[in-house]
Amino acid sequence: MTHEHDHDHGGERPPGHDAVHWDERYGATDRLWSAEPNATVAELVAPMTPGRALDVGTGEGRHAVWLADLGWQVTAVDFSALGVGRGRAAPGGDAVDWVVADVRTWAPRIGTSYDLVLVVYIHLAEDVFGRYRSWLAPGGALVVVGHALRNLTDGVGGPQDRRLLHTEEQLRAASAGLEVERLGEVLRPTPNGDAIDLVLVAHAPLSH
Repeated sequence: MTHEHDHDHGGERPPGHDAVHWDERYGATDRLWSAEPNATVAELVAPMTPGRALDVGTGEGRHAVWLADLGWQVTAVDFSALGVGRGRAAPGGDAVDWVVADVRTWAPRIGTSYDLVLVVYIHLAEDVFGRYRSWLAPGGALVVVGHALRNLTDGVGGPQDRRLLHTEEQLRAASAGLEVERLGEVLRPTPNGDAIDLVLVAHAPLSH
C-alpha cells in the first residue's frame, strides 16, 4: 500500500479514528508507509515553485520531508505524536515545523498563509475544506489526493464507509472560490489491484 493513513472520523467512530490507534500502528513497525512521496503528489507538486507549504495529516511525514528537500518551508500537522516523531527523526526532518494536533480543529497563526495546502488520504466525516482553502496565499494551490467513492465498489483498499470517500461533487464544493486546474480520478496500482483515487488541484485567485 502506498497511501498515508485514513483519519476515519465517522459518526460511529470506527476503529482507526483516534491518535491512540495510530500511535499503536506506528509503534508496531519501523515504518508503516512508504518513505517516498505518493506518485500523483510528486507529479502534481514537483513542478511548483517552492514557497510556504502546509501538509495536513502528515502521518509519518513523507511528504513534508520531501517538500522540505525541494526547498519548501513546511508546516506538518498530525494527531499522532509517534507519527510526527518519526517524521522529525527522518533525514531532513529537522527542516520541517512539526505540529501534533487534530487537523479538524488546528489553525495556523492569524495572518499565516500558504502557497500550498496538501491534503493526502485524509478522510473525515466533517467538512474541513472551507478552513483549508481560507489559508491559501494569492495564487496558492489546494492539492487533494484521496480515495474516490468508486473505489468502494471498483477498487481496492481505503475506507469502507462511503461517508468518508471523496466525490467530484464534494471536491468541487471544496474548491469554491478557487480556480480548478484538475479534478478527476487516477488509478493507483497496488499489489492487490488498482485503487481509484480522486485528485483536486485548485488555485486561489492572484488577488483576493
